[in-house]
Amino acid sequence: MTEYTAIITGGNKGIGADLAAALLERDYTVISVARRAPEASHPNLHSIEADLLDPEAVSAAAHRIATDFDVTHLVHNAGLIWPNLVEQAQPSDITGLAQLHLGSALTLLQAVLPAMKSRGFGRVMFNASRAALGAPTRTAYSASKAGMIGMARTWALELAPHGITVNVVAPGPILTDNFWGIVEKDSAQQEAFAKRIPVGRLGVSQDVTNAFLFFCDPSNSFVTGQTLYVCGGVSVGTFQI
Repeated sequence: MTEYTAIITGGNKGIGADLAAALLERDYTVISVARRAPEASHPNLHSIEADLLDPEAVSAAAHRIATDFDVTHLVHNAGLIWPNLVEQAQPSDITGLAQLHLGSALTLLQAVLPAMKSRGFGRVMFNASRAALGAPTRTAYSASKAGMIGMARTWALELAPHGITVNVVAPGPILTDNFWGIVEKDSAQQEAFAKRIPVGRLGVSQDVTNAFLFFCDPSNSFVTGQTLYVCGGVSVGTFQI
């Protein structure tokens, strides 16, 4: 049995899959919770297929995980954008993404928290977004991603006495399917975005994984309740996607 076991929501692709591979290399057990199984295979990689938009499916997955695994790390990475202008936004957009980005994390944490408290150790992380600071066409997305930051700060205060840290990684424009769902892959628009980023390039999954690895590290016990923007500097200015 490995010493550390991490849940990664959306661990089947993109940033989640990259982080899963990095943790597996470090001898973690990894549980991917997503609508589809990962394409990768590894003796310590487990897949639980669940739609995080469905509270009952999340509850069932959480119960199964808590029964079968001793979880030390929870990385809530799964996300959707659902972009639209305010005139087209619907209240259901907000409730749907609140369930995905906030409610499912709460259910998963509640299931594994007793074991974390008993061990006196835990690492809880969110994949938020630079859009938490505001972005056009992101009414529900920005609201729920900003909610992650507030919820993480609250959990950090409550769980610090138990040796559990809670932190947020907030990526800027990263070359993933979510980005290419808005900007055509390898297009002139993509190139133009890259030129407007202070560091001169778009981010890749490994950039975000590196930040998560810092927060995952058991030796980093004095950092909690923080949000780290992995954005090439766009959170410093007024860059808009």
